[in-house]
Amino acid sequence: MDLPDLIRQVATSLSDHGTKVLVLDDITRLRMHRADDQDTLDLLRAFMSMHVTLVLIGVDIHASGLLREGRLDAASGQRVLPPSRHATAHGLEATQTERRFDLVELDRFGYDTDQQITAWTTHLAGLESALRLLNAEPGMLTSGCMPEYLFTRTNGVVGLLERLIEDGCTEALTSGAECLTETLLDGLPLTLGGAGRDAEAGEIPTVPAASARRPRVGRRRNSAFDDHGPAASDTA
Repeated sequence: MDLPDLIRQVATSLSDHGTKVLVLDDITRLRMHRADDQDTLDLLRAFMSMHVTLVLIGVDIHASGLLREGRLDAASGQRVLPPSRHATAHGLEATQTERRFDLVELDRFGYDTDQQITAWTTHLAGLESALRLLNAEPGMLTSGCMPEYLFTRTNGVVGLLERLIEDGCTEALTSGAECLTETLLDGLPLTLGGAGRDAEAGEIPTVPAASARRPRVGRRRNSAFDDHGPAASDTA
């Protein structure tokens, strides 16, 4: 199939499945100086005319160049893009392919007001409820100075927090601590290297300076409580 046929197939599939919202992540990985990426953006514009709400997610969209060719409509305050080159492929008129974007900015967490602190702590509580460490106690991430410590280490950036908690859990399991503490986390360098993120797309935030202390070399993890599945039955 050529591109017009593919677009029609996608439109039919969305309609048959009753799709209401189409969410596309990492949109800022598109580069407008590359011809293939320009074609991809044209394809996304075609999606806008398929009777679904299109949600595009990316980091620092203002600086990505995606909206550079669009114009800001003073009346609506929305970004208007020019018609897609593939408008006729889906039987669309030029006026139908002029779609508007509402740019919704979601900043990192803050820690200056009671509301911001509450939002941060609530997010930590959600993370804490999903962790399965043998020595974890209620309030492991949300009590004492831990919320402030985690914010200082990550600047409130969710991606950095996720990496720190993942690395902390790995260390907690390996060392046998089976609990996250400031001492354990303070020994872990925070880095996003090798995480599959695109630096040019703004996906690697500034990492706060970490403590100079290195991770402790702990004992091997006690695996006595591990679930290895049903025991194999003896055979004659």
